[in-house]
Amino acid sequence: MKKRPFWKTKSLHEMTPDEWESLCDSCGICCLEKVEDEETGEIKLTSVSCEFLDTVNCRCLIYEHRFHLNPDCVELSVDKLKHIEWLPDTCAYKSLFEGRELEGWHPLVSGDPNTVHEAGVSVRDRALPGQYVHPKDILRKRE
Repeated sequence: MKKRPFWKTKSLHEMTPDEWESLCDSCGICCLEKVEDEETGEIKLTSVSCEFLDTVNCRCLIYEHRFHLNPDCVELSVDKLKHIEWLPDTCAYKSLFEGRELEGWHPLVSGDPNTVHEAGVSVRDRALPGQYVHPKDILRKRE
């Protein structure tokens, strides 16, 4: 009999740190710069990535030290999920938190870390690396 995957048998609170980390599909969306709409308070994602995101592999270049070297880095936890409304519906953390299944392209389901990119879910080929964008240009509205 085949063992059921951990994400189908455990709650997010019950997962080990390694299991929690493996839920990340490496889409890179968390690593996009965010701006807050002054009128509505809504958080909007930009097309500019954190300067530490490898935009080809959609992986953090300083992962082990990200919170120390980048104080704006978003730390996801079960308790914070309900307050981070800008997460896309494709996010595994959000999907499981809301009682939905992981998508077929998710690396834990497909067994292939490239399916997230092949499905067009990641920021690969769509994000501008932050180190090449002046902070004022992030806020500039397109005319």
